[in-house]
Amino acid sequence: MKVLDKKQFEENNVFGMGKPNEAFAKYFIGESFLNPLTNLQETAVFLASVTFEPGCRNNWHIHHAKNGGGQILICTAGEGWYQEEDKAPVSLSPGMVITIPAEVKHWHGAKKDSWFSHIAVEVPGEHTWNEWCEPMNDEEYNKLEEK
Repeated sequence: MKVLDKKQFEENNVFGMGKPNEAFAKYFIGESFLNPLTNLQETAVFLASVTFEPGCRNNWHIHHAKNGGGQILICTAGEGWYQEEDKAPVSLSPGMVITIPAEVKHWHGAKKDSWFSHIAVEVPGEHTWNEWCEPMNDEEYNKLEEK
């Protein structure tokens, strides 16, 4: 369900907004918020709730790994987009799960007219690292339509 009103969205966002995602702001168009759900000192799996304001999205990026790795997105509130390079965009809504293998170039974020949150799960692997690429530019983003 699309949610443009921030107060209404916060009532539906069960994991909370968290704090402004300042450490990764340079890899996002628009404002995002980060709420870590696990502590890497206590578990090998890092989970964080990421919230995107309407129109916010991250740059194209790749989760590299020699073995294992990748990312899982668990959509929790609002509506968003996910897209792999050279593939059609996927409309995201609460309850959807996206599995992103290592070495797949992709981006994700909110729709223009909705706040959006997902839980990002960093899949453990060997020699994992993220490569941040070019932004999902306004021209391409603005062409996205409901399918």
